[in-house]
Amino acid sequence: MTLVLLALHLVLVGVLLPRRLAGSRRLQARPGLGAAVWLALMASFGTGLLLAAHHLLAPLGHEPAGLVGLLPHAEPPAATGPHAHDRWVPAAAGGAVAVVAAVAATLAARAARARRRHRAALDLVAARDARRRVLVLDDPRPAVYCLPGRRARVVVTRGALELLDEPRLTAAVAHEHGHLRGRHHLVLLAADTFALLLGRRLPLARLGRAEVALLLEMAADDAALARVTRSDLAGALYALATAAPDAGAGALAAASTGALARVQRLARTPAPPARACRLAAFAAPLLPYLLACAPHP
Repeated sequence: MTLVLLALHLVLVGVLLPRRLAGSRRLQARPGLGAAVWLALMASFGTGLLLAAHHLLAPLGHEPAGLVGLLPHAEPPAATGPHAHDRWVPAAAGGAVAVVAAVAATLAARAARARRRHRAALDLVAARDARRRVLVLDDPRPAVYCLPGRRARVVVTRGALELLDEPRLTAAVAHEHGHLRGRHHLVLLAADTFALLLGRRLPLARLGRAEVALLLEMAADDAALARVTRSDLAGALYALATAAPDAGAGALAAASTGALARVQRLARTPAPPARACRLAAFAAPLLPYLLACAPHP
């Protein structure tokens, strides 16, 4: 029965909920919360997948009792003797964690190398604007973007300086500082890792990665609104979206993701997510944990 419930949970979290939540205005009203919901769904799917595989492969004579069954049993060796289950289950769980950590570390190292190369080039050719806290790059293409990390940079091209007036330029720069303060590149790394491991055919992996990226852009928009107006930020997004080039690997650009959806969001009055929506969004990811903790024969 538990295996059937876990299978239903995987279908719900991996297929049905992502299609329902994609583009949700309720989650967009609180983008930080929305991104957390998507990451919780990914963690829940991974845990449910591990538990389902455990139930399929566990020896019939040594059926586990929920999450406790994933750990070695503290039975007296003299009375029962060691069981193979006590060795391969922790090893398999540790192997799965190691694979996830290795993929995340590989993606992080690749992005860090790209950012280091980009920063080194910028330090050679870009001029520092202390008043705006940006680097000015002599490039006619309009772009405003940031390079996150310990040596973070916000970059504005000469084309952007010519395209945007001062209030809109301030709005675009404030958006990039919102990315840096929120460490959004780390959140996006988690979604990238899940998408790479589970494949783009799974709706949760495909839609989840895109939705997390969009929600992080909206979260940076909200951070910028503490300093600028909605009209200035929307105008900057529109102007840059029609002319901005690719900022490159490892960079987060002001108008790189979902510019139209973000401009439409800025144009409407945000509504707080309904209580039922919040409860449903957080209850679904917890289901496999509740099932796993419940003892069963």
